[in-house]
Amino acid sequence: MVEKPTIGFIGQGFIGKNYANDFERRGYEPVRYARSEVYSQNKEKISSSDIVFVAVPTPTTEKGFDDSIVRSVVALVGEGNIAVIKSTVLPGTTESIQKQYPNKIILHSPEFLAEATASHNASNPERNIVGVPERSGKYEEAAKKVLAVLPEAPFNLICTSRESEIIKYAGNAFLYLKVIFANIMHDLAEKEGADWQVIQGAIAADPRIGGSHLRVKHSSGHEGAKEGRGAGGHCFIKDFAALRTLYAECLPDDKKGLNVLKALECKNNDLLVSSRKDSDLLEGVYGKNAMSPCDFSS
Repeated sequence: MVEKPTIGFIGQGFIGKNYANDFERRGYEPVRYARSEVYSQNKEKISSSDIVFVAVPTPTTEKGFDDSIVRSVVALVGEGNIAVIKSTVLPGTTESIQKQYPNKIILHSPEFLAEATASHNASNPERNIVGVPERSGKYEEAAKKVLAVLPEAPFNLICTSRESEIIKYAGNAFLYLKVIFANIMHDLAEKEGADWQVIQGAIAADPRIGGSHLRVKHSSGHEGAKEGRGAGGHCFIKDFAALRTLYAECLPDDKKGLNVLKALECKNNDLLVSSRKDSDLLEGVYGKNAMSPCDFSS
């Protein structure tokens, strides 16, 4: 019988908590470390875990994207052990952290949890993706070890960490766009005297589109969240702002492409502000000026 690797978790927000809960349900005894009093005493135990999943905040603020918490906590992982970054990070971050910690194996595995259904998503993944900072036997073997401890999924992929990092942003941005488009179509239907519920049901029945993210008024799912309009929650707002900034840095000459992203951001922020949805999360990313993306002069 092959001995199970020991599993650690750094961070017990809704992502880390639900993944750790799934490991417990499947017979593991994960070590949980977080700053909260109940888990803070496990800090030293993390270093002896074979595989450590890192799920800590990577905020986007007025000053930009911040991966400092991820970088600091990876120091807790033991030398020679595997750190799996679950936090959403910009392309190239995993490679950079690997250079920062050359005696550890740093991988990236994007999470696909919805706040309202996180427990189910953690136990029933549709995709398991592991990104490696370089293509070599050492990292491929480490990625296979990580895939082996995850719940089974119909789609499994080992790719470069830059690819896995972009996969996460691309998915979130597409769903963000879908929410905004549904809101635009809702308002058109209302003006035309048509029933959006009928239209929504017919659109959802198209297998190319599907039914997710078509509801116009809903809650983001986190504790204390209020119903409203727009793509909200802890991920969509900050991740789209980070993506738009990254695009401007990587492709500064593509003004039309950048304006598409800025227009989506502007429309979404208007929906959030007008319906008073996730005001605290919006302010955390943009400060007092949530409509700053509407400036197309730059």
